[in-house]
Amino acid sequence: MIIAFVHNNKAFLPELDAYQRFFAGYGITCITTTPAKLGGDRDVDWWLMGTDLYKPQPGIYRIHEYASGSVPPARQWKDLAKRFLNTRPHYRLFLNAYVKDIFSFRDNVPYGFRDMGLWPEQLSTAPPSTEKLYDFIYVGSVRRDTQIERLLDHFAARAPLAGRSLLVVSREYEHLRSKYSSSANIVFKGPVAQSSVLELIQQARFAINYKPDIAPHNRQTSTKLLEYAACRTPIVTTHFAWMRDFQARSGGHYFYLEPDLSNFTWEKVQAFDYSFPDLTEWMWEKQIRGSGVVAFLQEKFPEAFR
Repeated sequence: MIIAFVHNNKAFLPELDAYQRFFAGYGITCITTTPAKLGGDRDVDWWLMGTDLYKPQPGIYRIHEYASGSVPPARQWKDLAKRFLNTRPHYRLFLNAYVKDIFSFRDNVPYGFRDMGLWPEQLSTAPPSTEKLYDFIYVGSVRRDTQIERLLDHFAARAPLAGRSLLVVSREYEHLRSKYSSSANIVFKGPVAQSSVLELIQQARFAINYKPDIAPHNRQTSTKLLEYAACRTPIVTTHFAWMRDFQARSGGHYFYLEPDLSNFTWEKVQAFDYSFPDLTEWMWEKQIRGSGVVAFLQEKFPEAFR
């Protein structure tokens, strides 16, 4: 059995590593490709959406996975277009009920929910002893819609945290590196292999979970927060709906930033009493099996799961 994971290379996709590892346990081959290069022998086209305007091919099952809604501008029109124009799959996966409700598909295609996760060996049971090379770390997207420049400005020359170092682990950040070239305390790195991300997190004293409290960002799982918590690195975060729901569900104690960042000072961050969440419900094995997609594939390819 061969599963082709199809994506456009525009986003961090830690779930790809998780799927490949999970299905390798059954001897199932996983390949990754872009829509333009999709071809060859395979049994399943697993699209990490985006858009899929390609015609169905006989004998190949199609899965659509929606990890988020569209981002501004005109995000509602983009979501509506995807709803009506995307090719109809055999199974859909959504990050959560909020994402499913965004698209409101009105058909009988079976679906499930698959949230983000971790592997057990990623969990640290004690504060990391790694040498601290940075005061803060931010891992994630630096697209303009993330409003990341508000955070970086707080570390720039003559700003409140100009004397503290910040490591930004991302991709496609050249415009930002140029803009903040005079701020030697802001360091950009990436793209970085997923296996190296946790090492970098452990090299920082504090980890920043920075998301604007606007849709769809504020309802989407913060993968970096799970990784920060797994490393037991104290977390500084913005207020947004998913974060508050996560704390109510999994616990932990986090330094919440004021909207204008007025409380984001070195003294206050150091003085705060941090604690970490219970991550046992956030394991990849549980997330993938609980999504229903494994049962769907087992029904179609029973010989592959023996």
